[in-house]
Amino acid sequence: MPQETNYDTFAEAYAIENETSLLNGFYERPAMLELAGDVRSRRILDAGCGSGPLSKALGDRGAVVTGFDSSEAMIGLARERLGVEAELLVADLGGPLPFADDTFDDVAASLVFHYLEDWVGPLEEMRRILRPGGRVIMSVNHPILYPWTHPGTDYFKPAKYSDDHTFNGQPATLTYWHRPLHAMTDAFNKAGFQIEVVSEPPYSTDAPSEIIPPQFKDRESFLSFIFFVLRAK
Repeated sequence: MPQETNYDTFAEAYAIENETSLLNGFYERPAMLELAGDVRSRRILDAGCGSGPLSKALGDRGAVVTGFDSSEAMIGLARERLGVEAELLVADLGGPLPFADDTFDDVAASLVFHYLEDWVGPLEEMRRILRPGGRVIMSVNHPILYPWTHPGTDYFKPAKYSDDHTFNGQPATLTYWHRPLHAMTDAFNKAGFQIEVVSEPPYSTDAPSEIIPPQFKDRESFLSFIFFVLRAK
């Protein structure tokens, strides 16, 4: 049976790796910031904020940021990074969120939804706390990733699975939920969102050549995550 992901056990190692890795520092985070656009004076919720690198980047661009994560260790690291710049709290995306209706202009959900079996409930909570016309800016594992890395599995069948990783030299296991693309878009529509953007972006041209795997050096893009901008109806 796949084991549950517990970031508390490897929070610091993950946070260090996250800063400068190709996947996070020079691919996922730049893409999220590009999709967010001009965030000056916008009130943004960073859902699943981890150690706070995206919160910090959004705050540096003029946003008023609130962040939460289910990992107490991650929130501790985020508080060290952000100080009083952002409101930070421990909360679970899978349950009711501790915010009033119509509180935020945007929700950034960076690499967090693929840990959830149910998307509709959390998306409905985001719809509730967003102001009319607010956005969800989301990144998740690309749906092709699971059948690609686990040959013989069924792309169209939702599945829970675990992968082993190493973060800054420390082994860790992450457990995800795979779902096909149509199941993602069905959840968006059911929760009251329309899709504005679907993105499969290139990695940043600022990425140091030494961190780019040889098989990627002759290409601008690779499949790892998929990105969405959703607008509350």
